[in-house]
Amino acid sequence: MGLESARGRAVRSLTRSFQRSAETAPAKARLALADPMARRGLPEAKSELRFPVSPESRRFYRRFWPDTTAAEWNDWRWQLRSRIRTLDELARIFRLSEDEYAAVSRHKGSLPVGITPYYASLMGLNDSQEPLRRTHIMTGEEYVRSPGEDDDPLGEDHDTVVPGLVHRYPDRVLFLATGTCSTYCRYCTRSRLVGNPGGEYQFSTKQWDQAIAYLQQHSEVRDVLLSGGDPLTLSDDKLDWLLGRLRAIPHIEFLRIGTKMPVVTPQRVTRALVRVLKKHHPLWMSLHFTHPTELTREVAESTARLADAGIPLGSQTVLLKDINDSPAVMTPLMHGLLKNRVKPYYLYQCDPIRGSAHFRTGVDKGLEIIGALRGHTTGYATPIFVIDAPGGGGKIQLAPDPVMGREGDFLLLRNFEGKIYKYPDPNGALGRVF
Repeated sequence: MGLESARGRAVRSLTRSFQRSAETAPAKARLALADPMARRGLPEAKSELRFPVSPESRRFYRRFWPDTTAAEWNDWRWQLRSRIRTLDELARIFRLSEDEYAAVSRHKGSLPVGITPYYASLMGLNDSQEPLRRTHIMTGEEYVRSPGEDDDPLGEDHDTVVPGLVHRYPDRVLFLATGTCSTYCRYCTRSRLVGNPGGEYQFSTKQWDQAIAYLQQHSEVRDVLLSGGDPLTLSDDKLDWLLGRLRAIPHIEFLRIGTKMPVVTPQRVTRALVRVLKKHHPLWMSLHFTHPTELTREVAESTARLADAGIPLGSQTVLLKDINDSPAVMTPLMHGLLKNRVKPYYLYQCDPIRGSAHFRTGVDKGLEIIGALRGHTTGYATPIFVIDAPGGGGKIQLAPDPVMGREGDFLLLRNFEGKIYKYPDPNGALGRVF
């Protein structure tokens, strides 16, 4: 029996028209979502369409999208179609500062403005310094290029073996499945690629087939990270097809998805999507969290659905100046992640992408935050602080140095309180001066 048959997931041809996904509800079901009393008498299957709407979200969409129903608000496709993309749309919702207005007006090229209505509801409408707003609405500082910045600071183009496939580490690859995101972070490492003018990246079986052919020929690859753009902007059927093709390659042991949608568009995590993802275990997911404000009722639902499906969740947080660069912000974020069954994984030093100097802290700030977490809270809440080395050097871990030297055969170590302790290490070289 072939691998695909044994696993019960024969790969479907992409030449077929993709079926409408389960979250597209008939009119009666949409009415039921808007009116709980109308749910009586509906088949139980319709209940999977429900998704919580916080009071804050409800007030927001009733103000700015007054004709929108709860069912539409909870439709992730509606969220994508209704993204705030233009200066006029921004000005309708936000009281823009002169700097923001001028910066958005002059923008050309990739990395456009893109904010889902849900994510906009978390932002300060009248405060240009509100953290989440600063990460998504342009300012004049974005047009200033500082020394060391680059359009491709990590050298991904250099390690691209076929279009959309980056093979840098010996046993794993980065598979760029799409150039579309539901929201566009202004510090994006791939700002050169995403949301390009003339239309966002469209689904391309030819490009995917090239990447899959490469992977079939390289048995050293055991780990594939799907990223982009955001893979969860793909439809369920397309994602199912791609995961199935990858899972059918014998030497690929597990798959990962890097995504921000469960955070910025949590409505994307439908039960239909979860059923698709469960077919392709072992599957892991890295979520991009930035600030405690994101820990909403809706996000609690999206992460619970994923965790309940047996998908291990890890967080990747970028350290951003005056946004999350303090223990007072980072500690509740890490605690909130654990409460939502998301393991804090990476704390990234902000990559030196062109025009990002206003987002970057000194490296010492990251070490300070790790020091404030380590020992003062559970180790589960302490991420790994890394710099993704410019030029393709890969991730380099940094941590506060606890080694204070030696005293004879004893290694001197500093604990989280700053106290010095001796560890017997007569044959060790660590801490010796030669």
